Amino acid sequence: MSKFYKKWQVVLVDLNPTKGAEIAKIRPCLIVSPNAVNAALSTLIVVPFTSATKNYPTRLTTNHKGRTGALAFDQIKTIDKSRIVKKDGDLDINQREAVNSLLQILFSEK
Repeated sequence: MSKFYKKWQVVLVDLNPTKGAEIAKIRPCLIVSPNAVNAALSTLIVVPFTSATKNYPTRLTTNHKGRTGALAFDQIKTIDKSRIVKKDGDLDINQREAVNSLLQILFSEK
């Protein structure tokens, strides 16, 4: 399995074990960390997908492999690459601007 992963790739990640209200199980996650960081470190920053569509300001409705769901930015996390089960596609190019905008909002000072 390749250890180089790119921003915008979707990977299946084993998020277990978890604690409390953390999102669990093996699920698709979107890589949002920059490629330079992804190449240099053994960790990645990911946003998990969920099939539970809730009207939270930290959720972005999306479609992955024909299944409607949401990217759960309230569950953003850093994972070790060893948690990756396999690569599972790429985020549609039309949604990338919305992802970047939500990341900016989440990490702004407002």
